[in-house]
Amino acid sequence: MHGTSGADTGHGAPGRTRPGNLPAELSTFVGRGGELADLVGLLESGQERLLTVVGVGGVGKTRLALRAAAAAARSDRGQKRYCDGVWLVELAALRDGDLVDHAFADALGLTDQSPRATRDVLGEFLAEREALLVVDGFEQLADACAAAVRDLLRRAPGLRVLATGRRPLGVEGERTVGLAPLPPEQARELFVARGAARVPGFRPSGADDHAITEVCARLDGIPLALELAAGRLPALSPGQLLARLDDRFALLKDGGRGALPRHRTLRTAIGWSHELCTPRERLLWARLSVFPGPFDLDAAEYVCGGPDLPADEVLDLLGALIDQSLVIRDATPAGVRYRMLATVRAYGAQWLEEVGDADRLRRLHRDWYVGLATWYELDWYGPRQEEVAAGTESAMPNLRAALDLCLATPEEAHIGQHLAGTLWFYWAGCGRLAEGRHWLDRALSWESTRNDGARLKALWVQGYVSLLQGDTTAAVGALHECRRESLRTGDELAYAYAVHRMGCLALLTDDMPRAEHLLVAALRAYRELGEVNSNVLMAQAELAMALAFQGDLDRAVAECVLLREACEDSGERWARAYALYVLAYAEWEHGRHREARGLLAECLTINHAFHDLVGLVLAMELAALVSASEGDAAEAAVLHGAASRLWDSVGLPLFGSRFFGAPQALCERRSREELGASRYAACVERGRRLPAAEAVARALRGPGGQAREGDAAADSVRGEPAAARES
Repeated sequence: MHGTSGADTGHGAPGRTRPGNLPAELSTFVGRGGELADLVGLLESGQERLLTVVGVGGVGKTRLALRAAAAAARSDRGQKRYCDGVWLVELAALRDGDLVDHAFADALGLTDQSPRATRDVLGEFLAEREALLVVDGFEQLADACAAAVRDLLRRAPGLRVLATGRRPLGVEGERTVGLAPLPPEQARELFVARGAARVPGFRPSGADDHAITEVCARLDGIPLALELAAGRLPALSPGQLLARLDDRFALLKDGGRGALPRHRTLRTAIGWSHELCTPRERLLWARLSVFPGPFDLDAAEYVCGGPDLPADEVLDLLGALIDQSLVIRDATPAGVRYRMLATVRAYGAQWLEEVGDADRLRRLHRDWYVGLATWYELDWYGPRQEEVAAGTESAMPNLRAALDLCLATPEEAHIGQHLAGTLWFYWAGCGRLAEGRHWLDRALSWESTRNDGARLKALWVQGYVSLLQGDTTAAVGALHECRRESLRTGDELAYAYAVHRMGCLALLTDDMPRAEHLLVAALRAYRELGEVNSNVLMAQAELAMALAFQGDLDRAVAECVLLREACEDSGERWARAYALYVLAYAEWEHGRHREARGLLAECLTINHAFHDLVGLVLAMELAALVSASEGDAAEAAVLHGAASRLWDSVGLPLFGSRFFGAPQALCERRSREELGASRYAACVERGRRLPAAEAVARALRGPGGQAREGDAAADSVRGEPAAARES
């Protein structure tokens, strides 16, 4: 006899109107509302015959698939589509591919004692039926499972399959649905819900909020990890739990007696993926663990390649890890990047330590990112500045790791000094003054043992960053040391940079004649040495400022015209923004407000794109003065308020400079006189509450807050994703 059909007899709870064997849920389903709705919609439509939910171990693939299958079975459309049942086929416990067909038959309740192949029995049974099979845990038997699913779908037109795994099945017509970890709000909701289930009356106090947020972030929002962590709450407070997370694999055990074996501990869940990898995939996994942040293919090939893992094989192996949801591929403003969840990375790092290769890989990683920073510094001068800014932003977790490694010992401190100095364009040009100061101070705490040039570069960059923060004492110390030591060692280029930045210091401390003298000397030295880059162009812009503040507007404008031409020839935009600031100042002085506003619009747009807060806030202050000069005192006060808030993120407001503060002081006096003290204060406070993106968009609009005809700049800034970033 063959074909005693579970679909005919029915499985599951009494009174069920349709057959099936889906298990009842034992706990509440938390989050995933959007993913669930999308998956149910796909199942109800019936257009996709094979759906595979893919994601890292413990991310909740099985739970989502079962919930979606049950919802589709209950719906009106599901009633028509899956009238012959929804069946769960569990393959996780199998290791023999020859048993896959038998697992399908067992799930459907089929028995057959004839000599016919089980696949034929399945095909005959499903041929005329409208059913949904939920196939779970196929990774270790992917080839055998794919063959079975492919064959059954061909034989049974009414069959649909919903599979869950860490990689796609690879069957023709398959549609994959990627399942990411839970977002922060849903992760917290799940943790608290599971905590309340384990600890009656569990209600997090205010003191617990930070710890719970950090626990959820450190566990990457992986539901399995969160459930295991919540299981520790009977014994540990959220704060104690957070303190012990460094050894997460030892802490997160005991998934409950009813849990699948592969889900009982976090180590086992991740280890299950490890077992399914080939030896070379495991090797790449371990080596990729040296990347604490997003990385690109070139970096992976350089760092992870070697005689035992040729670089030209890394791409295919990386693709295999992506297929298994162990590596995540992201499309970013910097291009395609790859990353690992912290838990997956931690597992690989343990293997890398065990094989004794961690130190070598960390140094290869360091060398790559030192080289990348050097290349980015060169590319900063040219048309790729925005790409360089995005690339550096993406690489910062890896650059921090490289800096940490270099600055851990005196023997390699010179490399850290070189790297911290090389990133000057990011610290100063992309609004990272505070972080730059941190790394430069730390790098210079070591005496140079092997490379005076690296220390000299770090010194002038430290002086530059310090003076932009308004810390003139630190700036003077660093720049004088740089000048003294460059004379001692004969380093003419470092001497030129020290003189340049001392001229900039004089500019910000209101000594305009000295600023002019030093900046002219620095530019002469740059020309003699053949130095051409964004720093040289900035020296021209700073010289133009010194001339303008001394009332020599004609020479200032002439300097900026030459600077703009150089920027147009090279594609440079960062220094161009400062030339535009000086030109706008000159136009305002001549009473040409419309022209000044047009120049400031481009200046603001460039500075905002690079997150250069110094340039941005200077332009904002001048835009406020232009508004006041146009008779819009209220708008001027709002913009002044927005600028004052930006100064909080930079350092000493207006550098404490009388000259840089003149536009702000004049704007305040005019606006206060027209509005009165009370209304003026209210407008300023309104401006202080504006996020940076809204403040820039507002400054880009014309008198009365109206957009100029044909000017899309304000809208583009307002709609730009990066613009939402607060200063």
